[in-house]
Amino acid sequence: MSSKFDDLIGFIPVINDENFGKWIIDHENDGTLEHPIQLPFVNYSECVNELVDAIYEFHNNNPDTELKDYCAILKENGIEWNADSMEKADVSKLDSQAVMALLLGTVRAERFCDGALLSFLESGAIIRRLERLQVIVEAEQSKEL
Repeated sequence: MSSKFDDLIGFIPVINDENFGKWIIDHENDGTLEHPIQLPFVNYSECVNELVDAIYEFHNNNPDTELKDYCAILKENGIEWNADSMEKADVSKLDSQAVMALLLGTVRAERFCDGALLSFLESGAIIRRLERLQVIVEAEQSKEL
């Protein structure tokens, strides 16, 4: 039986073994007008870029999950939209909407802070969220049998 989370759960085996990305730092330019220094950024792996796309696609294709105000969902679950609170969030008791709010909040955080996503990937927070979705799906499917 399929679930609307299958595309995301499918990243579990590949993201575990993936080199997530690396920081690109401009060591060639000197900061002059002729040679401005490019700000550091993370060059994410193809797998991570595909995961980000899948999270946005889920958000766009599942308006019933009501993730538009993901910050409010996080707050309702005692999680602040900051790296420390989101990192330490215990996903074991969260429902699928809250887990998706965490995933969406994480990829949106990257827009404001380069490397935020990399930090969540390296700490294992992303994989814990995907694994929680898998547990939720399995529990729902066992109820249907």
